Amino acid sequence: MVIAVVGAIASVLVAKVSAPRPDADGRVLEVEEPRDGGELKVSPEIWRRFAVLEAKVDHLTAIVEEQKEKVTRLERLLRMAMRIIRRANRRLVARQEVPEEIPRELIPYSID
Repeated sequence: MVIAVVGAIASVLVAKVSAPRPDADGRVLEVEEPRDGGELKVSPEIWRRFAVLEAKVDHLTAIVEEQKEKVTRLERLLRMAMRIIRRANRRLVARQEVPEEIPRELIPYSID
């Protein structure tokens, strides 16, 4: 997904740079083809923008991976809490006492 976003941004920037521009009278100027072997030269400003975008994408990727790890740890803790509550309830039932109510938030994390 990140590569697709960067590709889309790059295509927009290339389209802006390569689009014919009107002059002061509103006429579209002819775009000259490069004469030195056909290579397209990109301005340093565009390369700087690419570098900034790459840095932002890398930063966002790191944040997403960090948050995924946190979610995984939290889910593991919630499943552990559910097991502890169920074990405690089994002990209460064995002693013929009223079991504790299981919080609704923990029900999706039930392994049983």
